[in-house]
Amino acid sequence: MSAAPIPVRSLFAFGGARSGKSLYAQRLVETSGLAPTLIATAQAHDVEMAARIARHAAERGPGWRVVEEPLALADALAREAAPGAIVLVDCATLWLSNLMLREADLAFETTRLMDAIARLAGPAVFVSNETGCGIVPANALARAFRDAQGRLNQALAQACDAVVELRAGLPLQLKPLAAPNLRFGSAAPSAS
Repeated sequence: MSAAPIPVRSLFAFGGARSGKSLYAQRLVETSGLAPTLIATAQAHDVEMAARIARHAAERGPGWRVVEEPLALADALAREAAPGAIVLVDCATLWLSNLMLREADLAFETTRLMDAIARLAGPAVFVSNETGCGIVPANALARAFRDAQGRLNQALAQACDAVVELRAGLPLQLKPLAAPNLRFGSAAPSAS
């Protein structure tokens, strides 16, 4: 007999490039039974990125509501998270990159995002890249980005109820450790 599902309000899914994190998050959202909204942080600055965005949209299908928000993520999250709905933020890495290119105050924006997560009115899933497992980057900007990404991932892992790392398409649940059966919701299962 498997354990009863543990309700979670927020989940952080991270992993390396092509690890399956976006697909895993999409499937979680689609099987939640809630109305899905994607907060997309990507910007199509070139043809290749435009093709990636189009491919992701086709994979999601027509049942999704899409909100494009490359910078004001905390505001979009506060606006979009609601009872009966579920938000997928894909991805925190591109959001961070957008902020760095604008020379924004990363600590301030991260704090705003963590405050928004603490006040979620409905469940949310956050996708991010793991960038700290490779060699030390050769230039200062790349090192600064890698360090900022590591700090953002740590903050997301602390703020979210559940954390899952994806490796080769396989989810490795890191938080909570003793609860492998997760479901979205805020109330304990009813005793009916």
